[in-house]
Amino acid sequence: MKHLIDIADLSQEDAVLLLDTAEAMAATQSRRVKKLPTLRGKTVVNLFFEDSTRTRLSFEAAAKRLSADVISFSAKGSSVSKGESLKDTALTLEAMGADAVIVRHSHSGAAHRLAHAGWMDLPVLNAGDGTHQHPTQALLDAMTLRRHFTRGGEPAEEGTTLEGARVIIVGDILHSRVARSDVQLLSLLGAEVTLVAPPTLVPVGIENWPCRVTYDFDEALAEPTDAVIMLRVQRERMSSLGGGFFPSPGEYHRAYGLDIIRFDALSPSTVIMHPGPMNRGLEICAQAADSPRSVIVEQVNNGVSVRMAALYLLLASKGTIHE
Repeated sequence: MKHLIDIADLSQEDAVLLLDTAEAMAATQSRRVKKLPTLRGKTVVNLFFEDSTRTRLSFEAAAKRLSADVISFSAKGSSVSKGESLKDTALTLEAMGADAVIVRHSHSGAAHRLAHAGWMDLPVLNAGDGTHQHPTQALLDAMTLRRHFTRGGEPAEEGTTLEGARVIIVGDILHSRVARSDVQLLSLLGAEVTLVAPPTLVPVGIENWPCRVTYDFDEALAEPTDAVIMLRVQRERMSSLGGGFFPSPGEYHRAYGLDIIRFDALSPSTVIMHPGPMNRGLEICAQAADSPRSVIVEQVNNGVSVRMAALYLLLASKGTIHE
């Protein structure tokens, strides 16, 4: 694998290898000295054209724990804000001696363009492109779910899939790159995925996704569920399109929020997930977010291990993932 751009580029074997490698990376983080010498001498660039806290810091921590040098680049205050093109930015990065580029961009397809336009010969990791893909978020979600579905929260055994798991993903599917990536990866690993959203927040063509779709959250919860993934309502994307996707925050929470009534009705074994940042009181109540069944903080921790695995397999491992 030269790049990590899209979940659709992975086979089940690739996905399991990434998850198994992430578990191996996680095991090293319980040591007194967490840093590994694996990428010493390598330079990784965080190229963020879109605001981020969790993803940017997680990639930075992952690279540094593998002993790579990290250059963090923000579009604000840079030459990009002066009109520099993506192509010229790419040429500059290669000329500076970068070994890999992690890119986050508001435009769908930007990471693919950077990787395949021929402007540079560097591995590209997609840290989120528009409403299209967020592969490492899907991998950390799969890592978290795999642990709880098969091992009660303990590290998963090598080669484990998600065969037989039932997952509900709820909320703003239309604007969510996380939803698209999660559906592709979790179904690839054998899980049965149900999407829940108001009709206004369901994208065109969703009938071609490998999942079930319903507009009724309570109907979806009537069946046994291993995990509920609540998505952030992306109001910043809605306002740019004129709004009008649901009547009011209160109406949305009543119909599609994980409120205290729905939370209390969940099976004790159901885990609650969220990619963050959370809108408490809109898509999720405080009781659910802070419950022992919430694995939201664990997702953040697993994100570092997943990103260490991706960097390792792209920069240090020799031919262990199929092209």
